[in-house]
Amino acid sequence: MRWLKQARPEQITPEGAWRIWLLLAGRGWGKTRTGAEDIADYALWTPEARIGVIAPTFADARDTCIEGESGLLRAIPSTSVEKWNRSMGELWLSNGSRIKLFSADEPERLRGPQHHRVWCDELGAWKKRDAFDQLWFGLRLGPDPRVVITTTPRNTDMLRDLFKRRDDDVYLTRGRTAENADNLSPHVMKQLTERYGGTRLGRQELDAELLDDTEGALWTRDRIDAARVASVPEFRRVVVAIDPAMTSGASSDETGIVAAARGVDGGLYVLQDWSGRYAPDAWAERAIMLYQEMRAQMIVAETNAGGELVERILRQKAPHVLFKPVRALRGKVERAMPVAALYEQGRVHHVNSLPLLEDQMCRFTASGDMATSPDRVDALVWALTELSDPSRGEPKIRFL
Repeated sequence: MRWLKQARPEQITPEGAWRIWLLLAGRGWGKTRTGAEDIADYALWTPEARIGVIAPTFADARDTCIEGESGLLRAIPSTSVEKWNRSMGELWLSNGSRIKLFSADEPERLRGPQHHRVWCDELGAWKKRDAFDQLWFGLRLGPDPRVVITTTPRNTDMLRDLFKRRDDDVYLTRGRTAENADNLSPHVMKQLTERYGGTRLGRQELDAELLDDTEGALWTRDRIDAARVASVPEFRRVVVAIDPAMTSGASSDETGIVAAARGVDGGLYVLQDWSGRYAPDAWAERAIMLYQEMRAQMIVAETNAGGELVERILRQKAPHVLFKPVRALRGKVERAMPVAALYEQGRVHHVNSLPLLEDQMCRFTASGDMATSPDRVDALVWALTELSDPSRGEPKIRFL
């Protein structure tokens, strides 16, 4: 009853016919406490239950899942504990239930034991999936054996497979660190947010996003993160680039709107991504607002689809804007590859976080196969190509 009063709704064991409860949550969200409370409740209300707890190592299972601040010894009343053998990793309750610890590094130890319920902690940190495969052979006691998984998301085959099975036999709960801010030090929250907010590590560890890099993508998150900056030098030039969509229906492409600059240090800086699904008048207004806010010198826009109409729409909003039409004479991949090379050389820096643009970049492959049109990437490429125009004495981009 104490936990039911303290817990947030998403921390309560869900009802329904799920086989796996997958909690993908950020650091400090309370996932360990949630897993411990689920196991404690099941063990207390199911006499002689056999329960397995599997963590990346035996020490993790003992020190975090049992003895930790949010572990089982905190969740189970001391009067209900019959015996705790920390060397054997066995917790016996007075009703005959037994909770046994296992290490994901020793999958062979899961051969033989049978369970009514299993708690897998930090599945994303398991080095191999052998233990995950072995647990299923022993999960066969009782009429409804189930698995609870508490983990910070990592780009692993196991988590990707489970994520795809959500709403099938997997009940998915997702949570951000900020949701538990009332129980965390405000100084810690401020420090973590300022240092990691918007980065790949922050999106994974704080926002619990399951991030993936598409094999063969021209950009990787690690490379983008390595060159990310929070402050910028004085700028020599600032441009806003547009990859316009001429329709705005629910199935229409987005309009890419990206601002970038060349600094006095010679570096290229991606400043803002205001892309979205807009009607022509709306994307023109957004582009002009960004142009003014960034004090840009020029708007560059692709005119393959709209022709002179693109310039006409923009000049209706801002008659005196400096406008440069560009036409795509090469395919998207051919245009993007020289810009991707600038990233490899560490010459392009993203200013703070641009998550939707970066997601699209890390799905953009040399084959050009994408489920949706890469309009944000197109606008990025036009902006950086303009800033690298050799006729202006900028770093040269050569098409091979």
